[in-house]
Amino acid sequence: MTNSPQTDGIVPARLDRATLADNFDDLYPDFDDHQARVAADRCYFCHDAPCIAACPTEIDIPLFIRQIQTGMPEGAARTILSQNILGGMCARVCPTETLCEGACVRNAAEGNPVEIGRLQRYATDRLLLANDHPFTRAAPTGKRIAVVGAGPAGLACAHRLAMKGHDVVLHDARPKAGGLNEYGIAAYKAANGIAQAEVDWLLRIGGITVKTGVKLGADVTLEALKADFDAVFLGLGLAGVNALNIPGEDLSGVRDAVDFIAELRQCADLSTLPMGRNVVVIGGGMTAVDAAVQSRLLGAEHVTIVYRRDRAAMSASDYEINHAATEGVRLITGAMPVAVHGSGKVEAVEFAYTRSGPTGLEPTGETFRLAADLVFKAIGQRLVGAPEALTLDKGKIAIDGAGRTSIAGVWAGGDCATGGEDLTVTAVAQGRDAAEDIHATLMGAAG
Repeated sequence: MTNSPQTDGIVPARLDRATLADNFDDLYPDFDDHQARVAADRCYFCHDAPCIAACPTEIDIPLFIRQIQTGMPEGAARTILSQNILGGMCARVCPTETLCEGACVRNAAEGNPVEIGRLQRYATDRLLLANDHPFTRAAPTGKRIAVVGAGPAGLACAHRLAMKGHDVVLHDARPKAGGLNEYGIAAYKAANGIAQAEVDWLLRIGGITVKTGVKLGADVTLEALKADFDAVFLGLGLAGVNALNIPGEDLSGVRDAVDFIAELRQCADLSTLPMGRNVVVIGGGMTAVDAAVQSRLLGAEHVTIVYRRDRAAMSASDYEINHAATEGVRLITGAMPVAVHGSGKVEAVEFAYTRSGPTGLEPTGETFRLAADLVFKAIGQRLVGAPEALTLDKGKIAIDGAGRTSIAGVWAGGDCATGGEDLTVTAVAQGRDAAEDIHATLMGAAG
């Protein structure tokens, strides 16, 4: 690493622009045509393909791989996108090793699955990069639907409703549409503006009006939306960040990991983004891993993820944890934070080793400290801003299998709702399925 002349504390330009550009280049390069056909040839085209069952959006994976094998990548893209309209980003961010590729027959037999994710990316990029939209709107129905939240669930819902001939107004509190894909995913997974390119491509269906800077509860109410529209879909995401609730949490240099990731994604010049030398990330999910890896890529010398339970309990996938290790991130498990130390700004974090006791996780009494000038909190997110009239279940909006909430005429999906797995692909599935139920309800085909 090439440090800037400033070597202490949280400073910008720890690495030069060329190195930063290389570090944040696309982590997953595209297949070329030959590579794609070779990869497709490995598929057994199973009749009862377990990969389909493992995909939350139930893409016909053997079919799209056969279409690639026979030289029809555009047809493969349509097969994918008809089930998952955000198939381009999902190909980049889905934990395929635990979903479709984890269920692949070759994985069970050889430990080397068909590279379904890269094949999906190869096919969908053909349409995205060519800006070719293969779907058209049905005849206008005269119905208007409000979608709140322009993340994966809201976008999937809006597109499916628009395709059915409805008019959709998509509201989002942020300056851009995209939600998690635009603000919450590591930059090297969404290089070259692919997230916004996919949103722009999706909107080509027509019939969708996007209103940004509109926050539910502040700029518009659920009651007003119900009065003005024929149906409402809520894809609010999880905007709240859980606190550590320990002494010193308010010291300068202690940040929410989600804010850091969003700031990085919107940063036009990474050499202006401040980074510490000693970074500690607290948490065990994908947000923690993304914050840790990107800290290293920005020039942090020592980055440590600390998680309170063992590695098997981490929600981040083994692939992502192993990738973090290859980038030089250290992992400590079985330790919980008990205090942040420093004079005005963070200097160290104190942890206690943990064990499983009769009442759950408990400290052993043995502690240690890690030097830190920057600390990222990544211990989970929570729903905020949900209308009080909605029924919640374990902190999320309660929905049935079709996405219906406790309020008639209001549906929900994605991270804010029950039944999800905090995955982009699951959010897409819930948004799509809610749209189908909204359409059937409005057109009189559902009770």
